[in-house]
Amino acid sequence: MLSTSCKYALRAAVYLMSQTGKMRRAGLKEVADEIEANEHTTGKILQLLVREGIISSAKGPTGGFYIPPDAAPIYLIDIVSVVDGVDLFFECGLGLKKCSETHPCPIHHSYKEAREILYAEFSTITIQQLARNIEKGMAFLRR
Repeated sequence: MLSTSCKYALRAAVYLMSQTGKMRRAGLKEVADEIEANEHTTGKILQLLVREGIISSAKGPTGGFYIPPDAAPIYLIDIVSVVDGVDLFFECGLGLKKCSETHPCPIHHSYKEAREILYAEFSTITIQQLARNIEKGMAFLRR
């Protein structure tokens, strides 16, 4: 459902947030290693997140990518919206153009229910919550 780039963006944001409490900024190579992506792709994703104001960056010897400790809550949907858009939460599961309540595709009702649940989850879960789970050892970013 989510593109690989979107998954990397979510992982990168969670990783950067998990470093905030340590007052650390992470370089491109570090982020790429942590999210298990190549540097080129990671660079493009991080640039997009900076441009959209989701994460910050600083240049120089103490520079890198980061999320300020006092950042407003960053919802998963904020990142999905920037990288993939939110159409995936409203489109037909089979890709039909004319799927609707009155003219449903074979999986319309079950797919609609699942994507509504996922949209609600992505709209309420924050990067900050996920980073806390990592810091507590309750969740992991690496395989």
